[in-house]
Amino acid sequence: RSVGRCMGARALKSGIPSGAPSPPPHFPLLGAGGTESGRVCFAGCKQSYLPNTLYPSRPHPNLLILFTPTYVFSLQGPRWQIDLQPWAGPARSLDEEALRFLRYISTIQIACDHMSTDSLATDSSPTEKPWLVCLDDRFGLVHQIRNKQCRLYSLGLGSDDTHFEVGMASSGCEVHRFDPSVKSAHVLESEHLWYHRLSIDWRDPHPAVAAQKPYSNTRKLGTILNEFGHHKIDVLKADLESAEWKVLENLILEDVLEQIGQLIFEIHLHWPGFEVSGSDSSVVRFWYSLLKELELQDFRLFHSYKDLSKPQLFLKKDIFNASSCYTLGWVNTRWK
Repeated sequence: RSVGRCMGARALKSGIPSGAPSPPPHFPLLGAGGTESGRVCFAGCKQSYLPNTLYPSRPHPNLLILFTPTYVFSLQGPRWQIDLQPWAGPARSLDEEALRFLRYISTIQIACDHMSTDSLATDSSPTEKPWLVCLDDRFGLVHQIRNKQCRLYSLGLGSDDTHFEVGMASSGCEVHRFDPSVKSAHVLESEHLWYHRLSIDWRDPHPAVAAQKPYSNTRKLGTILNEFGHHKIDVLKADLESAEWKVLENLILEDVLEQIGQLIFEIHLHWPGFEVSGSDSSVVRFWYSLLKELELQDFRLFHSYKDLSKPQLFLKKDIFNASSCYTLGWVNTRWK
């Protein structure tokens, strides 16, 4: 929990009952009811009172905190790993984990009545893959498109299928496609369609490597957003050929998700994915936990497509009638 504090605070004890414990040398500002308020004190703040929660026998505040306006720090650091969900069953088996995961990605969580850009695009052709966005009025994307204010990021690895990007650009969206196979660093393909020779990774280059290659074409998505000066992405589309799990984990751990309105990901299940290891059951549990993190941040699955043209394999096994490839779409229900 993030707790704002002013350094150099001095506590003046006033009428504290004998035997009462002394507060620690650095303690949080407390709000009503004794909860940590998270209040941050900047230059100019004079004083604050702690409620009598520390000493409930006293009817009035017991401590007067005098602040020296210096600097503020926070105890909250970055998350280093996601919270794993409980095992699907007592056996911790692949069967239990896989059935839970497959059931989860096949169950629509929120209805979307309009999932096509055809009516908005002027010259788009049918997409080769079901890259669909939710255009219901309640989620706002359709209004952003009509007002020519939407932004789409497309993450790829050399795919020639750009019908979706072209269609969204024709609809008036500002489209940025990131693909390391692009010949030039930045190319304006059409009025609203940019190509960037950049690869989205789950980590930035090591500082030593970055110093030798200042124009490295590998970045985290959060770094790209900062460099481009973009604070919001209406749609994030990703086809990363098994890198999607680590990229998604990075978006969760670095709180980038709150800057995204809709996610359209192609997920690959024929092997664990880059830098995902462990037993088969623990791998599937990790996948499931990632998707549950999306749900905890108010993303809801509105589209699920099972690609029958791909090998029907699940972690290299022909089981559960599963495909090795699914396209999933989530909408951020808090998106404004």
